[in-house]
Amino acid sequence: MLRKYRILESVNLLCYNLRIMRKVIKIIKRIVNDRLMLRLCCLSLVLVVLMVIYSVNSVNTAKQEETDSTVITPTEKVYEEYMIEGVPVIKQEDLKAGCETYACTMLLQSLHIDMDEFEFADSYLLEKPVYGYGEEFYGPDMDSAYAGEIEWGYGINAPAMAKCMNNMLKDKGSKMTATALSGVELDTLCKDYIVKDVPVMVWATTNMQEPYVKKYWSVNFVDEEVSDAQIGDIEQWLQNEHCMVLIGFDKENYYFADSVAGEVSVFEKETSRDKYAKLDMQAIVVK
Repeated sequence: MLRKYRILESVNLLCYNLRIMRKVIKIIKRIVNDRLMLRLCCLSLVLVVLMVIYSVNSVNTAKQEETDSTVITPTEKVYEEYMIEGVPVIKQEDLKAGCETYACTMLLQSLHIDMDEFEFADSYLLEKPVYGYGEEFYGPDMDSAYAGEIEWGYGINAPAMAKCMNNMLKDKGSKMTATALSGVELDTLCKDYIVKDVPVMVWATTNMQEPYVKKYWSVNFVDEEVSDAQIGDIEQWLQNEHCMVLIGFDKENYYFADSVAGEVSVFEKETSRDKYAKLDMQAIVVK
């Protein structure tokens, strides 16, 4: 009895499958006979294939970009010490208040510019007098010109000095340019310039002594090309202000071509950073 039941069940299942197959055959015949539906089916199949290919290519491209960015990123060499060779040191003897001019001369001579401190002072350094009586004094903005006369005066800041240097470079037929920098850390100057053999003029103090306000005056001259100062502003001159040429460093010290010392001076890093900051982190590079 059980065997007979199983035979009947198999027959029923076969009949059901035959009915399904008839319906499938009818659908296929209908698709074949309907050209538009056939085209749509083919187009859909093509689109599916294209989407699959695009997805595979996108994944491969992303993997390749990730690999490239990981593999070819250059590693910048880190120096623990470095010294630029060939920067002369000129003793500051004749132009007693001309440390900026001596620093400029040492830097430009190292770049093979034919000049000396006297030519620069006589022909290119822009000087403006400081004068007055009692507590009423008048003089230039130091970002615009040298305050006083170079034999006994006060000084000049990086923006005005760079402009004077560019006038000389132009007359000498040089394609190099002096650029005044502000707010750049000494370590950054070393990383960006010193290790590339580019010496840097920097403003700090003589023997890294503490600076203090010794003189002040009302501004009566401003060069608007290089300064944002206004007529009537108060300019302050700091005693011990000194300009040198940064030429090297090691783990603990910076090295400067120093016209006051007449030799390469070595100053501890923290002290140098402090005095450099108190002179407004001024610097000049020539490239």
